[in-house]
Amino acid sequence: MCRYADEAYRLHGNMMENGSYIPYLVDASVDVADGPSIKLNKRRMQLNLHLLVSVIVVFVQLSFGDEHNHIYEEAEEVVLWMNTVGPYHNRQETYSYFSLPFCAGPKEGIGHYHETLSEAIQGVELESSGIDIDFKADYSKTRFCSVELSEEKYQAFVYAVKNHYWYQMYIDDLPIWGIVGEIEEGGEDYYIWTHKKFDIGYNGKQIVDVNLTSELKKQLTPNAKLDFSYEVKWHESKVVYTDRFDKYLDPNFFQHRIHWFSIFNSFMMVLFLVGLVSMILMRTLRKDYARYSKEDDLDDMEKDLGDEYGWKQVHGDVFRPASHPMLFSALIGTGYHTALVTLCVITFTILGDLYTERGSLLSTAIFVYAATSPVNGYFGGSLYARMGGKVWIKQMVLSAFFLPVLVCGTAFFINFIAMYYHASRAIPFGTMVAVICICVFVILPLTLVGTVFGRNISGQPNYPCRINAVPRPIPEKKWFMEPSVIIVLGEFCHLAPYLLKCTLSSHHSGPTKYTMYYRWQWTSFLAAASTSFYVYLYSFYYFFFKTKMYGLFQTAFYFGYMALFSLALGIMCGTFGYLGTSSFVRKIYSTVKID
Repeated sequence: MCRYADEAYRLHGNMMENGSYIPYLVDASVDVADGPSIKLNKRRMQLNLHLLVSVIVVFVQLSFGDEHNHIYEEAEEVVLWMNTVGPYHNRQETYSYFSLPFCAGPKEGIGHYHETLSEAIQGVELESSGIDIDFKADYSKTRFCSVELSEEKYQAFVYAVKNHYWYQMYIDDLPIWGIVGEIEEGGEDYYIWTHKKFDIGYNGKQIVDVNLTSELKKQLTPNAKLDFSYEVKWHESKVVYTDRFDKYLDPNFFQHRIHWFSIFNSFMMVLFLVGLVSMILMRTLRKDYARYSKEDDLDDMEKDLGDEYGWKQVHGDVFRPASHPMLFSALIGTGYHTALVTLCVITFTILGDLYTERGSLLSTAIFVYAATSPVNGYFGGSLYARMGGKVWIKQMVLSAFFLPVLVCGTAFFINFIAMYYHASRAIPFGTMVAVICICVFVILPLTLVGTVFGRNISGQPNYPCRINAVPRPIPEKKWFMEPSVIIVLGEFCHLAPYLLKCTLSSHHSGPTKYTMYYRWQWTSFLAAASTSFYVYLYSFYYFFFKTKMYGLFQTAFYFGYMALFSLALGIMCGTFGYLGTSSFVRKIYSTVKID
């Protein structure tokens, strides 16, 4: 006997996205107005058609159980859905359950279709098990099918056992995991579990708990006959329906001292770095402000005898537009957009328990990203206008499609590999078209709306000092003042204003020390965004030393989606870095009197 439920719950709790389906109810009410008889007959036909569809929907629900509203009557059918099977060491590589030579029960199958867009994207392929399960009805050991092991089927099962294949099922949207088989010590004999024992808990008319025990280990041999059986035991449970997914969480995570120590250590490190840099900046700025105040007390004759010094001398160039303003503004707009989407999804997950809905997390992310597209257009379009950009339509299109094109391009590339492997992760063509339509007909128009508002509301330059018509020539500087070096060091400092500290801490040194201000926009963005480079670099170490992934599909899937995650993280961090640096630069120049 081998019990896998509790271990699977603990190991796979962060993977669960399960949900319920709210059926489409047709409104059968028709307001028939006075008019020609032909119109009346047409409306009557529409009414009859709507009534027919409603009857069919109700009939299907009554015939196949009420897993959509999760309320069951005595002896009502409970459907066991078979989802996917795949290697344990890469839980993203999944295939249809019946891609292995498993057999289904004798009960007539029930069709399932993708209830949400995210189900299709994530490869949720539910198939009826054909096993007869009724609400509160116990079943003793019952054989439901048999498999004759031909050479091909034998090799398929052996391959699955060698690679530690596990499978996933659903009962009333509650996930269940089991292992296909195991290898005998020595690695010569292969065994498969042929009996599934379900222990189901109910509270009133609702299912609140499901456990699976795999039993009857049979050795795999060519031409053998495998009899698959099942057993169902029902018991009353005190678990409340709204709390039935709590068992899939890891409540002991924050009870470990090491986790609290890591969180406290990271928090104190951030406070220490922020305090250190703030202290250096404040001391330097206080001295500069005092010196500039003395300069303001001099008469015009004395002022003409000398020249401006310190960071004040580059005030005519510090607010010069960044190079490649179209791309820069598109990145900033995307960073604002991505940060807002991340905040909203985290908030909805905490408040709404999205982990209990199958595919709801991804669906929510797609909906929020599309609905908040005006944020991208507003911040990106207004920044581009302040920088003097003229081709605003091209900038708007770039800003709207920058991240979606990268995400869709990577997903479609991995999708071709998944199709080659016949994996359930392969995205159907219709889903691809749906995603493209969302980008073209939802994201693009909303980005246009945000761009128009951004250009008209905050598109005028509002710099605290004017920009010189002729740019100051950039002199040679030391190697550690190069933007590339600062970008690399920016990750170790974890603070974008580090580049300002380097220059402000060396006042009285002539214009060479302040040339960093001429290109501070890109430097501040890339210095903060360099975090993503180190995250992606660490993913290589994790892949080769912490996982047991192998093969083209697993490698492409892992590094492809890690690249997208790192890119999104880099854009968000870069946007925050630019925002903080821009606020700082504006502040110091707005408090100094400049003629």
